[in-house]
Amino acid sequence: MNVIGKVTVLPRLPAPLRRLEELAYNLYWSWTPKAQALYQELDPVNWERFQHNPVQTLLETPAARLEALSSDPDYLGRYSEVMEHFDAYMNKGSWGKGGVWAAKNAPTLPPVAYFSMEYGFHESLPIYSGGLGVLAGDHCKSASDLGLPFTAVGMLFHQGYFRQLFNKDGWQEEAYDELNLTTLPVRPALTKSGEKARVSVRIAGRDVALQIWTLQIGRIQVLLLDANVPENSEDDRKLTARLYGGNQDLRIQQYVLLGVGGIRALRALDIPASIYHMNEGHAALMGLERVREYVAQGLDFRTALEATAGSTLFTTHTPVAAGNDAFAYEMMDRYIGEWPAQLATSRDELYALAEHFQNWDNHLVPTFSMTVFALRMSRMANGVSELHGEVSRGMWNFLYEGADPEEVPIGHVTNGAHNLTFLAQQFRDLYSTVLPADWTGRLEDKQMWEDIHKIPDAQLSATQHELKEEMIAFVRARLQEQLRRTGASAAEVAAAGEVLSADALTIGFARRFATYKRATLLFRDRERLRKIVNDPARPVQFVFAGKAHPADNPGKAFIQEIYKVSRDPEFADKIVILENYDMNVARHLVQGVDIWLNNPRRPLEASGTSGMKASFNGAPNFSILDGWWREGYDGTNGWPIGEEREYTDLNLQDDADSFSMYTTLEDTIVPLYYGKDAQGQNHGWLQTVRRAIITVNPEFAMQRQVIDYVQKFYLPLGERAEKIDANHFEKARALGGWKGWVRQQWQHVQIHATAELPATVQPGEQVKVSAQVIPAGIQENELRVEAVLKHGEQTLHVPMTSSGGGHYEASIPLTDSGLYSVGVRATPYSPDLSNPIELGLIKWA
Repeated sequence: MNVIGKVTVLPRLPAPLRRLEELAYNLYWSWTPKAQALYQELDPVNWERFQHNPVQTLLETPAARLEALSSDPDYLGRYSEVMEHFDAYMNKGSWGKGGVWAAKNAPTLPPVAYFSMEYGFHESLPIYSGGLGVLAGDHCKSASDLGLPFTAVGMLFHQGYFRQLFNKDGWQEEAYDELNLTTLPVRPALTKSGEKARVSVRIAGRDVALQIWTLQIGRIQVLLLDANVPENSEDDRKLTARLYGGNQDLRIQQYVLLGVGGIRALRALDIPASIYHMNEGHAALMGLERVREYVAQGLDFRTALEATAGSTLFTTHTPVAAGNDAFAYEMMDRYIGEWPAQLATSRDELYALAEHFQNWDNHLVPTFSMTVFALRMSRMANGVSELHGEVSRGMWNFLYEGADPEEVPIGHVTNGAHNLTFLAQQFRDLYSTVLPADWTGRLEDKQMWEDIHKIPDAQLSATQHELKEEMIAFVRARLQEQLRRTGASAAEVAAAGEVLSADALTIGFARRFATYKRATLLFRDRERLRKIVNDPARPVQFVFAGKAHPADNPGKAFIQEIYKVSRDPEFADKIVILENYDMNVARHLVQGVDIWLNNPRRPLEASGTSGMKASFNGAPNFSILDGWWREGYDGTNGWPIGEEREYTDLNLQDDADSFSMYTTLEDTIVPLYYGKDAQGQNHGWLQTVRRAIITVNPEFAMQRQVIDYVQKFYLPLGERAEKIDANHFEKARALGGWKGWVRQQWQHVQIHATAELPATVQPGEQVKVSAQVIPAGIQENELRVEAVLKHGEQTLHVPMTSSGGGHYEASIPLTDSGLYSVGVRATPYSPDLSNPIELGLIKWA
């Protein structure tokens, strides 16, 4: 049949259950287990078959079943309870009405538009690949929880990310399933006139149409762009087929659609936005459309650039080169070649905003870096942990030649995770026995979590054991399913039903199988590992899961190595690896393991969040001191692997870290876990469990993360944007023109300095520094001249005072003993700059 369209016909729900449809189309249910249970009870088999999708489960539920439940007092009681909580959540104070965090603590916050290539909300909507997407999804959930004026923008990939399959040799294979959008909790966005909302984006000389879909996440809305519409060519319909699939040509086109199409989607639906947050460089091309809008209003390019960047935040997520896209200029010409004319600028001026020289085929060539463009098109930027912020400042230091790394204007907000999405219902119920009634709205309250100490050991231990048993049952069923599909014998399938023991120390490892995450580090000394896992009195078992990118053969080789180890008789039943890692697998593992293992190659793990989710459920972390764990570990709530240092020899690093891993397991973790008293309780172990719960839940709650973004970035950006845009962009116009003038003149600026430095001085004395500046026409009040004093790890910047005629002086105190280095530099200055080195122009004497 030639299908020309599809329509969803939901069943006519009995009056007592009529709101099941409303709830199914709001992903509030994705972090509410009791809501999910309502749909699971309709048909448990279909619930599993449809990846826990309430819309599709409703579609396939016979009317007779719905009628029966509509008169079932127990079901109606649970339904009423869920809807009462849903209404309370939705109505407790939407933006501007009071009653939620934002209205009380950030009443002046203007509306935020958040752009991300991927979102991980739930396994039934597979438009995410891993941690970046789950983080974006969690950010949206907490924006809803906090009542922010917030709209998210992304792509509706109709084949999603791939479904992972292992062949009989353990090699990863990819399967792509076409999503039936009519059975997903998404709906077409409608214009004010009631028509389906569409926008068009011109790419490489052709127009690509995009349909806009809406996804309701609690109280906030997500717009998803879809090129799979009849008016597009067959090739263009595939532009939104797969997440991170295809070659560089496809990726650039997807970035144009996300950035340009996303801005147009907001405008088509008349959704206000004053602050724009780019979650990774994928969304950087939104700057093109925003500048074009300003130019169309009559602004020149530089003024439009200032107005655009002045309200934009950029979050960078990785120091790994492969995560920072860069494209040849010729390729960019193909897809954005028409843009310079629309922006009233030249190709050279536009591309200079993204220029990053890279070594390609032993030649240093300029490339269009999405990360550099994102940094240039924003006035605030951040990494995703304290260490990652530090690494990022060093990584992008070259954009600010002459600046010290610590001056580079990239801050940090340490990632968090949405507690309620990953917290088991059993733990919610247990925590509710000791925490205040409103605890789910105060997740970032550290003092509140101290009451976890009131939970009796027996209850805490029993809850963990129950969840471990559930996790092991899940693992066994998944393993048996894998084996049947690959043609294993009946005996092998039966044996998989006996793997793992609920009485053994169980350690989980699940994440993307990028090589820097070192999934196989555990197997570096197999003889030592064999003794650890096979100790008859104190066994240890491991559960692995994770996907490698389809083009990452080294990552696939890691998966295959673990698969083969799991089939080795010495490790069988003690080491397992599950296929098709998704949010469903992740929830089971973080809720059921005893310990979470993470061993990336420091300092390449920007943050990581899976270990946070495990500790929400009482599993301590055993991790490299990288990413979030460098901040999270306090000596009582888990264990470090290796030292807090970097290595130049990667083999030496792997040896040192694996040795630390084995030793800590043998000497510390295993004895602690098995050290039970006469009543079978292990108070020492449970103390560590409690510390994990108490320290990680508030500090690494997504609620804390989003509050940090509001306070550190959203509110200051809103204030800056208001000033820059005031009086018909008066400051933007002045700032853009002034920057152009300063850049032209800067090459002619000269600075000479002298310092009266005796061979030795006593602590407390001062030295005099003088400088003579030839400003090349730049006004004295437009220059910052300063003496820079370095003493060990400390750097002191001392403003120098002008005495006229370009002469500057300063007296510098030498407070401590030791060697001091003294320098003098000049930078352009304007009170309207977002930071002192925004222009990246520094001249040293």
